[in-house]
Amino acid sequence: MKNLFNQAAAGLRVLLVMTVLLGVAYPLGVWAVSRLPGLQANAEGSIVTRDGQAVGSELIGVDPVAADPAADPWFHTRPSATGDPSTSGGSNKSGFNEDLVAEVGDRQTAIAAREGVAPAVVPADAVTASASGVDPSISVAYAELQVPRVARNTGVPPDRVAELVREHTTGVLPGVNVLQLNLAVRHAAGR
Repeated sequence: MKNLFNQAAAGLRVLLVMTVLLGVAYPLGVWAVSRLPGLQANAEGSIVTRDGQAVGSELIGVDPVAADPAADPWFHTRPSATGDPSTSGGSNKSGFNEDLVAEVGDRQTAIAAREGVAPAVVPADAVTASASGVDPSISVAYAELQVPRVARNTGVPPDRVAELVREHTTGVLPGVNVLQLNLAVRHAAGR
């Protein structure tokens, strides 16, 4: 009986120590590190604010929805495999999956119609979802494809919109952050 009591007491002490370490000290330590200068923006989700209002995140791409789809003034992100912008994840479907092939074909047709181009010129990242479904950036080719529509619907000259695309192209594998680009277009349009 004494041995059982000793083992139970030792188990309880381990439980209490681990609860304090892993349930209190570790989370507080992680929180404290996230408050170090230079780390806070990433720890808070890299929220982008304009005029005191949160307008999005630099790290999470959300496809903008136009009030009037016929006069869509925004650059668009890659599609989400889930079809729901509040969730993320890949479809895990093979490239030979008939449903996926049909889905990609439908996206290609819709984007070609929206941009007024032949389906063959629509870039791959415009019709294929990423692993996360919430990439903040698109390829330069997809951004350039959208320039005429954005210029037409915002009143910003096409040369200026193309210049904004170049200004917002970054990275080793060149990409364009859609939120930053849309904010620049909005500013150029005086909105």
